[in-house]
Amino acid sequence: MFGLPRTNERPRNVRLDTLVRLRWLAVLGQFAAVLVVYFGLEFEVPIWPCLAVIALAALLNIALRIGFHQTQWLEPDRAAWLLGFDIAELTALLYLTGGLENPFSFLLLGPVLISATALPPRMTLLIGTFAMFCATVLVFLHYNLPWDAEDPLELPEIYMVGVWLSILLAIGYIGVYTWQIAEEARQLSDALAATELVLAREQHLSQLDGLAAAAAHELGTPLSTITVVIREIERALEPNSPYSEDVKLLREQAQRCREILAKITELPAGEPFDRMPLSALIEEAVAPHRNFGVSIGVTYPPNRAGEPVGARNPAIRYGLGNLIENAVDFAHSRVEIFAQWNADEVTIIISDDGPGFAPEVVDRIGAPYVTHRKPGARGPEGDEETAFGLGLGFFIAKTLLERSGAKLSLINQSPPLHGATVTITWNRADFERPMPAPPLEPVVATS
Repeated sequence: MFGLPRTNERPRNVRLDTLVRLRWLAVLGQFAAVLVVYFGLEFEVPIWPCLAVIALAALLNIALRIGFHQTQWLEPDRAAWLLGFDIAELTALLYLTGGLENPFSFLLLGPVLISATALPPRMTLLIGTFAMFCATVLVFLHYNLPWDAEDPLELPEIYMVGVWLSILLAIGYIGVYTWQIAEEARQLSDALAATELVLAREQHLSQLDGLAAAAAHELGTPLSTITVVIREIERALEPNSPYSEDVKLLREQAQRCREILAKITELPAGEPFDRMPLSALIEEAVAPHRNFGVSIGVTYPPNRAGEPVGARNPAIRYGLGNLIENAVDFAHSRVEIFAQWNADEVTIIISDDGPGFAPEVVDRIGAPYVTHRKPGARGPEGDEETAFGLGLGFFIAKTLLERSGAKLSLINQSPPLHGATVTITWNRADFERPMPAPPLEPVVATS
């Protein structure tokens, strides 16, 4: 009931049009910089070799435009080759214009950052290593920096060593930082997509419940008519009629159908089907987990007057069920659920007697794919490792419950007790708010 949808890892591809557009921007910038230095500042620049290098990048762009569709997505290895070409082209320009003395040498970071954002870590490592190699070569091999011939610029060797180190550190640190941010964004995007899939599935199941209730109500009238007719036929038959047993069987089966429909339409406290008391919500979430060797106890206030009645919200049902499933997975023998309410708040507390939350994940609980071990894993001596299995499922449950207005608090129980405690709290008004009606489909006028 509360299983997660299967999601495939998103491929790390890059759109060709993106790389082509970025290279055109680089070509225009390099072309303008060379012309300004040569004609505007009147510095001695090997202009024809520089323009030849820039033209090579432009020709590659033209070839890519002609040979490939602009919407094509490149495989990681092909994208890495193109980014490697960008590093080599920029290295050639820097070689002709002063090496690392050129203030534009920091642009070696550009392809590395693009790779860190879009390509797998292995490709980013190779591109970063190549950029570091090129920066190291430029320390020893380069033309003089274009400058005023009457007042040449001579930078101390120690300063150039510092520039070289700063570029290497920037490639390493900023590359890793960019990859980490991009990876977290991808994980969050994938987790939210999975959340939407789960919510859509739960809403579909909720709609099936409503259809079942509507069908039960609609079938009630014809079934009653069938029962009355069967009784009249049974009375009209003679005691020794060969059809008596058949009619009796029809009457019994009709009665059985009425009992089944009564169970479908039976709701606690006589509430409409789209509303349910808190106790019914908890029992519905607990029911799938009662036969797994763990005792589940549910405790309500002694006086259950004024019990909150909320909408049959599939988000709440899934989120609560997932938390109970986690507690059952890691409990040794028992899970306790406490429900309480007042005029302002509704609270559900889920406690287990398992190992509790692992210290290394407590501060990161709720982030997608944060997990210490898989449910059911055992330590080297057969004991459960200290963990709560917090991964995508918990992220989805937390997200769905927070969408309904809930606040979650997660702690470990104080010694000598052990185990984890999850507290879910709603403002009563949020819990009892009706589900919004689905949007109406637009009406298309036809002539």
